Amino acid sequence: MVPPKTALVALEQWAPLVALKANALAYPLLEVIHIIGLAMVFGTVLIVDLRLLGLMRELPLNARAKRVVVWTVLGFGVALLSGLTMFVMRISDLIANPMFIAKMCLLFAAGTNAAVLHARGPLDDSNLLSRAQAAFSLLIWMAVIFCGRWIAYV
Repeated sequence: MVPPKTALVALEQWAPLVALKANALAYPLLEVIHIIGLAMVFGTVLIVDLRLLGLMRELPLNARAKRVVVWTVLGFGVALLSGLTMFVMRISDLIANPMFIAKMCLLFAAGTNAAVLHARGPLDDSNLLSRAQAAFSLLIWMAVIFCGRWIAYV
């Protein structure tokens, strides 16, 4: 059996990735695409979470959430694909970076928080737990952005 770290290093040295790494513009362009995807996710989450917290009441909560979910999923897909590509281009650096590990843990927390919130049924801004989850969601996503930005400096 191949040890996990050896398998990751082998993946990082895979010919298509080596070719991608040789292009000086590839990684910066992936970062831009990743940030656009993250902006789509955070922007749509912000709209729904602020509504859950009692702001922007002109549109019913669940109608608002239904209108933005497609953009949230699309943004997440863009961020996921660009992020995975950047990860495999720099596996050795990233798996040892505490900010990268923190970001991954925070993304898991954000996903778990959203899953629990939506598993309880229709969104309800009068529910104290839902409002707390919305505030927690915003804090988690801001921490994801912070950690993601600090990956380069740690």
